[in-house]
Amino acid sequence: MADFDTRRMTGQTVAGARAAQIDEGLRAHMNKVYGTMSVGMLLTFLVAWAVGSSPQLLGIFRDPVTMSPNILGWIVMFAPLIMVFAFGAAINRLSAAGAQLFFYTFASVMGLSLSWIFVAFTGFSIAQVFLVTSISFAGLSLWGYTTKKDISGWGSFLIMGVIGLIVASLINIFLGSPAVYFAISVLGVLIFAGLTAYDTQNIKVTYLQHAHSGDSEWLGKAAIMGALQLYLDFINMFMFLLQLLGNRE
Repeated sequence: MADFDTRRMTGQTVAGARAAQIDEGLRAHMNKVYGTMSVGMLLTFLVAWAVGSSPQLLGIFRDPVTMSPNILGWIVMFAPLIMVFAFGAAINRLSAAGAQLFFYTFASVMGLSLSWIFVAFTGFSIAQVFLVTSISFAGLSLWGYTTKKDISGWGSFLIMGVIGLIVASLINIFLGSPAVYFAISVLGVLIFAGLTAYDTQNIKVTYLQHAHSGDSEWLGKAAIMGALQLYLDFINMFMFLLQLLGNRE
């Protein structure tokens, strides 16, 4: 009996130590996700500000009078979308360092595509909306991380919503309807708010499912992919809120 109790206590101790190790690994993983995302955000806004505050640089991508994109502007506008699909297709062939470099390159290109906001909106309203987005994102991501509710079922509906937003936005480029524009912005905020919580929980669950593998290379790439997902949630929520709340120049 004493020998059985000793084995049981030893097993409980090992299990507890393993659980503590996984918890510590999860914290490190999430810190890397948020840290990589933050660096990407910084790159995006530095590039956007540098180009947007320079009429000469912005003129490379847009007409200096009407601010309509030229051919290079259209390429820059759609380049991030193409790069996201390319990243998803190439992630398994990239090293963790290569994936990180790709992400930072993507964040810089995104900055080019967003540079026009520094001409279209006042600096104060951009800063104000950025603060609102940051607070909202932090709350939603924290809820997604801590909630015991399984929200994995949200994924298919939210992805369909994103596809609908892309299609509606492309159509409205030609229609130019203010009502459709407003509806897209409202739905965009709601969809990417949901995706923030969903993606955070998914990053956490994915780590826990693979924590026992000890594959540091895979975990490193998973952190970069998680950073990309949350980065896109933040950027899109920011842009839709800016369309709703921003003060135009």
